[in-house]
Amino acid sequence: MKIVFFGSSKYSVIDEKAFSEKIGLSLVVTLPDRTHPKTKQLLPNPVKKYAAEQKIPVITTEKLTPDIVDQIKKIEPDFLVVADYGLILPKNLLQLPKKAAINVHHSLLPKYRGPAPVPFALLNGEQTVGVTIILMTPTVDAGDILAQEKYSVEPEDTTDSILTKLNELGSQLAIKVVENFDEYFQKRTPQNESQATFTHFMKKDDGFVSEKTPKEQIQRMIHAYFPWPGVWTKAQIKNKETRIKLLPSSSHPELDSGSSHCLIQIEGKKPVTYKDFINGYAEGKEILQKLGLI
Repeated sequence: MKIVFFGSSKYSVIDEKAFSEKIGLSLVVTLPDRTHPKTKQLLPNPVKKYAAEQKIPVITTEKLTPDIVDQIKKIEPDFLVVADYGLILPKNLLQLPKKAAINVHHSLLPKYRGPAPVPFALLNGEQTVGVTIILMTPTVDAGDILAQEKYSVEPEDTTDSILTKLNELGSQLAIKVVENFDEYFQKRTPQNESQATFTHFMKKDDGFVSEKTPKEQIQRMIHAYFPWPGVWTKAQIKNKETRIKLLPSSSHPELDSGSSHCLIQIEGKKPVTYKDFINGYAEGKEILQKLGLI
C-alpha cells in the first residue's frame, strides 16, 4: 500500500510514526525548517527529522505547486493522509490517490472546522472533544465523515495535551480506516452544514487579559492558549510596567502550584507559583486579585 503523508508539527509526528510502523510510508510532504523570530536559530522540522531517521523520502515545500503535484503523482499513491499540515491541498492533488485523501481533524465535525479546533473548544468550555477522519474535498474540513472518536477533557488539560492525545487516538483510527477502507467508505456520513461552526488562526494579542476579563474566561484561556499564543497581562512592578505570563500548572509539574492555580512568569524570569509571586513582589497579591485569580 502506497501512502503519502502530509504534516508539519510535533503532533503530526505521532501520526507519521504510527503509519510508518504499522503500514509504511512511501513519501512525506512537509514544510521547510523555520527560523526562530527572536533567536534567529534554525528550528528543524520534526516531521522531516523523523522521516530522515526512517529513510522515508521527503519533500519540503512552502507551496504545493504543479511540479510538487507531479512528483507526488509518480508515487501512484493509494492514500494521502493529512495530519496538522498547514497548507490546503489543491483539487488536482486530492484527485491523485487510487483510494482517497483523508484528514485527521481534531474536533467532532461539523463543529470547529478550521485551523484551531482545540483552543476554541476549550475557550467554549467543552467537556467532550474528539477526532474525526474525513474524506478530503476542496472545501476545507467539509468532507464526509468516515470515523470519529470522543475524548473527555480533564481539568488540567491544555491544547498541548489534548492535541497529543487526539493525534494518538486519531492515528490509530486513521490506520483502521485505511486498512478497512471499503467498509468505512460505505458507511460514510455527510456533514450537517447547519451544525457547522468555524475557527480561525490566533494572534499573540488574543492572549491579553486584564481586570475587565471575566475570571472564568481567564481560566479557560490559560488552558486553551497553551502553548500558543499564551496568556499575558501588563502590570506595574517596582514602578515599571511589566509583562506577565500566566501559565497552566501542568506546564511545569515540578512546581507545586495546586491544581486550581496557574503559574506566574515575569518576562525574562522563570515561572513561579502564585504563592511565590505574592511573597516575592509587594504588588503580587493585588495583581492576582484584580484578575480574579485569588
